[in-house]
Amino acid sequence: MYQYSIKQLSEQLQSKQVSSVELTHYFLDRIAKLDTQVNSFITQTPELALQMAAQADQKIAQGDAHVLTGIPMAHKDIFCTDGVRTSCGSKMLDSFVAPYDAHVVTQLKNRGMPILGKTNMDEFAMGSSSESSFYGATKNPWDLSAVPGGSSGGSAAAVAAGLVPFTTGTDTGGSIRQPAAFCGISGIKPTYGAVSRFGMISYASSFDQGGPMAMSAEDCAWLLNAMVGFDQRDSTSMQIEPTDYTAQLNQSLKGLKVGVPSDYFGEGLDPQVAASVKQAIAEIEKLGAQVVEVSLPNQKLAVAAYYVLAPAEASSNLSRYDGVRFGHRCADPKDLNDLYTRSRAEGFGAEVKRRIMVGAYALSAGYYDAYYLKAQKVRRLVRDDFTRAFEQCDVILGPVAPTVAFNIGEKTDDPISMYLADLYTIPVNLAGLPAMSIPAGFVNQRPVGLHLVGPYFSEAKLLNVAHQYQQVTNWHQQRPAWVGDK
Repeated sequence: MYQYSIKQLSEQLQSKQVSSVELTHYFLDRIAKLDTQVNSFITQTPELALQMAAQADQKIAQGDAHVLTGIPMAHKDIFCTDGVRTSCGSKMLDSFVAPYDAHVVTQLKNRGMPILGKTNMDEFAMGSSSESSFYGATKNPWDLSAVPGGSSGGSAAAVAAGLVPFTTGTDTGGSIRQPAAFCGISGIKPTYGAVSRFGMISYASSFDQGGPMAMSAEDCAWLLNAMVGFDQRDSTSMQIEPTDYTAQLNQSLKGLKVGVPSDYFGEGLDPQVAASVKQAIAEIEKLGAQVVEVSLPNQKLAVAAYYVLAPAEASSNLSRYDGVRFGHRCADPKDLNDLYTRSRAEGFGAEVKRRIMVGAYALSAGYYDAYYLKAQKVRRLVRDDFTRAFEQCDVILGPVAPTVAFNIGEKTDDPISMYLADLYTIPVNLAGLPAMSIPAGFVNQRPVGLHLVGPYFSEAKLLNVAHQYQQVTNWHQQRPAWVGDK
């Protein structure tokens, strides 16, 4: 049953072949048996899940069900969930129980989806490997010695291991797409502003964006239908016409112009990853798409600009965690200064401290023009690159990451090397564009991801291309052998 799509699970629920309570028990049992090896969950909520499942069964019996009603899911532990611990992977928020639901949580609750728990993540979404969590590293189900990617690594690993049909993730510099690629699942980062950030704990507010992670593009489309929408509580939420993202999945790709940036296939890209991605592009060309070469000359500056801008926003956002208003408080402080400094020193991990210090430095008097202002100008150049490219093509294809998943501990002492794992995803966040990752093969038994990038609000087009590719390939249906029916 863990291999069924959301559509198949919905059909089983609607035809009464299985109840939501039975389905929820099934996935809770899988989590109990398998997650000890993966560590993809921080908090499990079996009582809440079964209570919500019983309510979903009532809705189905009354003929008042949505296509998602009764299908269990899990949230990345960055989304506030009423009455449930929301730790953001940090000791700082270890004891924080949210008093309200994030907008995304409310939207999915309203569809009647039982919540199995909260998934593991890099602390405050800062990382590319899910190794920096206060609750221990998550492991990649395809190879337990490898990382699942970050920061939504727990969400990706849980889906890949068949512990849950769908999870939420967030993407600040690639944190949906890179773990989706490393774990062999599908994930989409919507256009900035398409999904409300209300109730999502902030890392870098002008980059953060929530989105779905599931096995296929079709599953992502069903879920995006429920997640996208205007929310007046988020000042950056966009007022856009409601879209049925499943309606365009079966459109032909004939005549579609696919841009392939020559800049993406140079130094730093693993040759075997490049070969898999080129093979995937060739498959899409066979479906009728026309490949055109495009150039994104300023993309090479994106990582440097991101690691000025995102830490600058983080240093501001995380200043609220001082042991007085929010977060961990140290024991027996000598005075106010001791309370602030020890609470923050004890509550934050090393990577978070590094980014707060980088951000504070970039914003400090005398360095603002040299770093922050210059990085903002680079952000504009990166956006303009995409604008020019989309005058020549409908979507851009390329690799999600320069390598497949690396080993646990391999890059922990080399933060620059870790940051470069997001080389191809970060430019998309600088521009605020939609993009997704879908499985496109394996290198050394570890998954490879194909990156699809589109103009603003082109999510339906991206899902259409991804779905058509998944109709002629089966990479998205493959699972690690050890997670078979237990």
